[in-house]
Amino acid sequence: MSDLRTLPVPDGLDGMRVDSGLAKLLGMSRSAVAALTESDDVELDGSPVGKSDRLLAGSWLEVRLPESEEPAAVVPVPVEGLTVVHEDDDIVVVNKPIGVAVHPSPGWEGPTVLGGLAAAGITLANSGPPERQGVVHRLDAGTTGVMVLAKSDHAYSVLKRAFKERTVDKHYHALVQGHPDPSKGTIDAPIDRHPRHDYKFAVVAEGKPSVTHYEIVEAFRAASLVDVKLETGRTHQIRVHFSAVRHPCVGDLTYGADPVLAQRLDLTRQWLHAYSLVFEHPAHGRRVTFDSAYPADLQRALDELRAQDH
Repeated sequence: MSDLRTLPVPDGLDGMRVDSGLAKLLGMSRSAVAALTESDDVELDGSPVGKSDRLLAGSWLEVRLPESEEPAAVVPVPVEGLTVVHEDDDIVVVNKPIGVAVHPSPGWEGPTVLGGLAAAGITLANSGPPERQGVVHRLDAGTTGVMVLAKSDHAYSVLKRAFKERTVDKHYHALVQGHPDPSKGTIDAPIDRHPRHDYKFAVVAEGKPSVTHYEIVEAFRAASLVDVKLETGRTHQIRVHFSAVRHPCVGDLTYGADPVLAQRLDLTRQWLHAYSLVFEHPAHGRRVTFDSAYPADLQRALDELRAQDH
């Protein structure tokens, strides 16, 4: 009995040979992938491909597997700076540090939240794809802050539905260049992959609906600290939306931030932090709130701006 897998080609595999990339993606041997291509069981955007053809990021793969292959397991590795904010039988809430991905993925060789929790002896739900069991939402590797993971299968299903139905309040603080006008508003603009740069996203007419609510909470001469609430959860949504309205996150050179200001504030990444998460606890249904303080680099940049304005 065959197992049909349909999945997008991740950025980390762009330009790689089909046999090498698919072996990495599915945890198979290159010879096994080559055999699949010879029997036309691998298609890229609807067309059969050979083992030496090249993968294109964002394209869609269809793979017919003769039997399910187990992907690489999460490797337990302690993660410096990963702290547990709350833990009970159903959930674990963590404060994710900079430079840590949530789960293993092709092309990523750095630390992961799942690896860090496994090293700490914390067991997550069995629900979800094997490489990201217990994961109900994500933060970019370059974004810090609070996130929740499911420890029980019941919690996984309840939280996945809550995120899908947008009943979870996700609040971020972002330091953006200049002063958005109006000081409180909504950015409603569709987002999809950048038409020319596969590693970026952009506001494009045919993109997925994306809505960001914001309010300035503190203004400086060069920048504004904004409270952001996401109505949708697209990849890089906050970064893309504020860049589109010409107020990129300070330090976000990928999306057009001023490198001089970033250097002045000693920032090597975007000033963006997931500071609050509010949701109904899957065990008892009452609303719970979890917060995360700014990490040292973001706090230092804020302090520097305040000092420069006085």
